[in-house]
Amino acid sequence: MRKLLNTLYVMTENCYLTLDGENIVIQDGEKTLGRFPLHTLENIICFTYKGASPALMGACAERKIGMSFFSPRGRFQARVVGKEYGNVLLRKEQYRISDDEKRSISYASNVIVGKIYNCRWSIERTLRDHAYRVDAERLKTISRILYDTLSRIDGITRLDELRGMEGKAAEQYFSVFGDMILNQKEDFAFTTRNRRPPLDNINAILSFAYTVLAGECANALASVGLDPYVGFMHSDRPGRMSLALDMMEELRPILADRFALTLINTKAIQAVHFERQRDGAVLLNDNGRKVFFTAWQNHKKENITHPYLKEKIPWGLVPYVQALLLARTIRGDMEAYPPFLWK
Repeated sequence: MRKLLNTLYVMTENCYLTLDGENIVIQDGEKTLGRFPLHTLENIICFTYKGASPALMGACAERKIGMSFFSPRGRFQARVVGKEYGNVLLRKEQYRISDDEKRSISYASNVIVGKIYNCRWSIERTLRDHAYRVDAERLKTISRILYDTLSRIDGITRLDELRGMEGKAAEQYFSVFGDMILNQKEDFAFTTRNRRPPLDNINAILSFAYTVLAGECANALASVGLDPYVGFMHSDRPGRMSLALDMMEELRPILADRFALTLINTKAIQAVHFERQRDGAVLLNDNGRKVFFTAWQNHKKENITHPYLKEKIPWGLVPYVQALLLARTIRGDMEAYPPFLWK
């Protein structure tokens, strides 16, 4: 089993990352802000203007340490990719499946089963824990609709039909998302999902969480030899990590949405952690991102019993385990891909 190592988040806008022996060094001008051994890291996420030295990027690629660059405001820019690892036959089979709609839909359907199941269970968890603080009948109605949707997925034969069903299920789920916000309702009022750009606090934190989760899914897929850019449900598009987005679908409700709700309901994230841009976009500010990543890193260390493997693993390993199960299915070692069904 893969060992969960540390993720280094670099938030200082004007710093530059360099390599010194087996250490990453973070510099701000002539000042050294930090020094970290590479062997303790599995990911480096940079929110800087100046970036990193080629030597450091090469060392990270060689050691399979994920390295992603974002603008200081959180927009994804690039990801360091080194030599391809894994059996080339695995990727060739992945490409063949991606080009065959009939085979693609068997994978995509299981992913969407996982997504809708997890959306429904998130609602059920709120009903179980906070029935007297929410409109229980409203949430129960949406839960039943999602349950009925699950039973219709098996009969789908076209990807467009599956995408349409997933879209309608997402609309139902987000119609009660605001009901699951128990505290700070005025500062985190939710009416609809909006993005590019997010226009309110709750959409800002959701978009940020999805961006981080997509990067972790991409790293997980690459670590088992799969191509994060060739998916089964999301269509091919230059620069789009389609397979990472496929995998992220089933993990959104539990690794991103529930995480965002916890930050808001526990008041760890507050209105002071956001800023509004001239174009109306709302983004996490520096302090907001620090709060987010501190909580994110702590959450990744918490244990969960994997529903398929029946083993306890940290939350942070869930994308890597799912990537491994997906690779095994593509190789033919397993009959069907088992989505992560949270409970």
